[in-house]
Amino acid sequence: MRKPLAEVYHLDLFGLRKDKYQTLLNNSLSSLPWNKIDCRAPEYSFIAKDFDVLEQYEQGFSVNDLFPVNSTGIKTHRDDFVIDMDNNTLKNRIDCFYDQQYSDREIASKFNLKDNRDWKISEARQREKFIPSEIKDVLYRPFDYRKIYYSSNLIDFDRQNVMQHFLNGENFGLLASRQAITDNWSHIQVTSTLIDNRIHYSNKGISVAFPLYLYPGNTNQLLETPVRTPNLNPEILQKIAEKLDLTFIPEVGAIPCGCPLIPCGLPPYPHEPEQPGQPQGIAPTVNTTFTPIDLLDYIYAVLHSPHYRETYKDFLKIDFPRVPYPDPQTFWPLVKLGAELRQLHLMSSPVLDHAITTYPNNGDNVITRKINKNDFERGGGVEESTSTGRVWINDQQYFDGIPVIAWEFYIGGYQPAQKWLKDRHGRQLNFEDIRHYQKIIVALTETHRIMQAIDPLWHPAD
Repeated sequence: MRKPLAEVYHLDLFGLRKDKYQTLLNNSLSSLPWNKIDCRAPEYSFIAKDFDVLEQYEQGFSVNDLFPVNSTGIKTHRDDFVIDMDNNTLKNRIDCFYDQQYSDREIASKFNLKDNRDWKISEARQREKFIPSEIKDVLYRPFDYRKIYYSSNLIDFDRQNVMQHFLNGENFGLLASRQAITDNWSHIQVTSTLIDNRIHYSNKGISVAFPLYLYPGNTNQLLETPVRTPNLNPEILQKIAEKLDLTFIPEVGAIPCGCPLIPCGLPPYPHEPEQPGQPQGIAPTVNTTFTPIDLLDYIYAVLHSPHYRETYKDFLKIDFPRVPYPDPQTFWPLVKLGAELRQLHLMSSPVLDHAITTYPNNGDNVITRKINKNDFERGGGVEESTSTGRVWINDQQYFDGIPVIAWEFYIGGYQPAQKWLKDRHGRQLNFEDIRHYQKIIVALTETHRIMQAIDPLWHPAD
């Protein structure tokens, strides 16, 4: 006979440690005000959860189910060696590694390399030579693009089965984590390049890349562009199409052929949101179809809704996010806002060219400050939404006019406006670095604004 499940009780104590100890000393197990937990399979949670909200949440689709082909980011086991902020520095380092005038011991000492179970310095040096074309872009941390020598000879886990789809042609990918340790869930990004596995956390969670399109492993050089297919679950697509009363097509410009969920094998077309406004004398187009990028943008918008994140925060911490099936009334407005976010986060939006910060003083541009709370001075603006400040990078130079909402903005476990500078401590910023940082501030500020616009459009499923 199967035994019944045990009953689970829970109690929170808040305050100073000595006060908690005193409460425990003054009570027994029977006298404390325990709360009985409603345990449900398969999670068997040890804290109270609103299962009505969970039932609502589970009506949506999981991003892990929608994008069948996915994997965690690249894990090199030697980031300091195969990744760098400067292309030439990385090139010279890898070139030196393969230079046989140096012994294995000298190479190990020079680059602080160690053998492990699966990788040996001597074997790696004999197996290959430096190939310049193996240097690729990698999204290392939020808004932090670096160079990686992407060779399986030097990288322990290159995730080639998924990362190839970002190398063989133009692509977008959703980045999400299966687990999170913070209540303010923000573990979501997009990419068009390779990604590092610690893009959202330094040591407490790994991000997964969900490519939008899949490219053939061996591209046909006779084709002007390689043929790609959507990395989307047909069953979920069918349900979305029915709810929207639209036909799914695999590419912008593809002609529906009566089998909307079967890829038509057309080459890729760029698809960006239309510019606001409609030329006079031209009637607005009625959408009868939707594409993979429309669906990605819809998902990206919903996952940036503050109300969505707050409503489902308990469930977002324990599994991949689930997205409500779209409503025909709000789908296209959310697609538009999601597209704006996507372009901001890929650093491709023209909005980023209009800096909202200044960098007024001359100097050597070397970051000597460690960038902590003492290096950020709050300035004008009484309300949090309009308050700005300046961050000093050394004793003479600073970025001014940084909105506090941008300075404190989180993506995963990082605050990008602070993290980007911290990671460059001791480095000299060039002109492109300064412009890139100013673009980060614009992107974060605009992201906050768009998130507020998304909220009125998103609502839990009825």
